[in-house]
Amino acid sequence: LNNSLGVIIGSYGDANKVQHGFLRTPKGTFITIDAPGAGTSAFQGTSPLGLNDLGAITGYYQDANNLYHGFLRPPDGTLTTFDVPGAGTGAYQGTSAFDINLEGTIGGTYVDASGVSHGFLRARDGKFTTFGAPGATSANGGTYTWGNTCLNQAGAFVGYYLDVNNIFTGFVRTREGRFITIEDPSAATGAYGGGITTAINLEGAIT
Repeated sequence: LNNSLGVIIGSYGDANKVQHGFLRTPKGTFITIDAPGAGTSAFQGTSPLGLNDLGAITGYYQDANNLYHGFLRPPDGTLTTFDVPGAGTGAYQGTSAFDINLEGTIGGTYVDASGVSHGFLRARDGKFTTFGAPGATSANGGTYTWGNTCLNQAGAFVGYYLDVNNIFTGFVRTREGRFITIEDPSAATGAYGGGITTAINLEGAIT
């Protein structure tokens, strides 16, 4: 992932299959990103996913107990970790941050103690807004988002859910908290048909 300044972020696995994040500056210098508390066993570690044009980075890390936590790394290189209130504390539960916009708002999902996924927004001041899409059910896993294109500069958030008929349905949550369902008329309407909303740009175009 890169921004308009030429900064690139990503992750790599070392010889022990531990994940580490990296930042490559426009001059070609590499900086390793390891969140404090990140696990050091295979497939644990740090995964940067979101980058804005100011150089702020967000993502998640998996600790030694396979619990997920979010992190924010501003341009000065300090690193703050966070957990969404209500996130579960069991293995493969917790907080996954995916995207950050120019306002410093972070978007992502968290998994609660019952294994149900919910969406969240973390404002620049650290305040959390949590939500589930209307139509999402606990039995079908809750509310999901795709990754580092889930949030635009206007604060709109896109995701998807599996409804009571096991049909995938996309949605947009506006900055004001209004939900709009996205359904492709050409998508299959049987079980596990439907569509997944993956990205939104500043103008509100969705894919």
